[in-house]
Amino acid sequence: MPRTDRFLDVHLDSHSGELLARGGDVEAHSVLQRAGFVAVVRLHETYHRAPVGLAQDDERRLGSDAVARLRAAGYHVDCDTAFDTDARPAAYPSLGSLVAHLAARVREAVTTDEAADALTELTAAHDGVLAALEQVLTATADFHEGLGAPADPYIARRLRHLADEYLRVIRNDLGHTRNELADRHAPHPGRSTCTEQVPATERERSAVCACPPPPRALPAPPPPVAAGPRR
Repeated sequence: MPRTDRFLDVHLDSHSGELLARGGDVEAHSVLQRAGFVAVVRLHETYHRAPVGLAQDDERRLGSDAVARLRAAGYHVDCDTAFDTDARPAAYPSLGSLVAHLAARVREAVTTDEAADALTELTAAHDGVLAALEQVLTATADFHEGLGAPADPYIARRLRHLADEYLRVIRNDLGHTRNELADRHAPHPGRSTCTEQVPATERERSAVCACPPPPRALPAPPPPVAAGPRR
């Protein structure tokens, strides 16, 4: 049975006239955001709408582009006729997925040196991911300074506060963690690399490898017995 989170609806709402997209999983939500939709987070649902003030032609292009991207990613999309399309644009790795690859490197690391190398891409002072994120926050703050709405200066100050305080704490702590790992030069005791080779001193030649068996999981304790009424 196909997963329900692989199905989406892209329709003009019959009451508000808004272009709405409903359904899908987190990956589909990212596709919609990259197509230009705005996420609306509710208590029991997250759906997406078109930005306000779009011309009808721009809205039609937005809906068609979203349908094409979603179907190219393998989603089943039910949509209005105006948004139906046979286009299937090519998908490329996102910048976020490249950064997330660092998490895979840390998960696969078998030594502190390997983990430190992965974290270096985050903490490098000049061109690390966190340094680049600080530049993005600062550039967005500068952008808001000149927009002219009453709330824009407050938003700019808030963004600079995030860069100067919260992001700095993350950079300092993660940098300290990276440096501490780089100094240890130790294998991870729970992630030794299996060569699948039987050593020459092994008498049982039918052995598959010399790795110790994985630790046995302890059985779960029985549930507590409810005490009866005292007499």
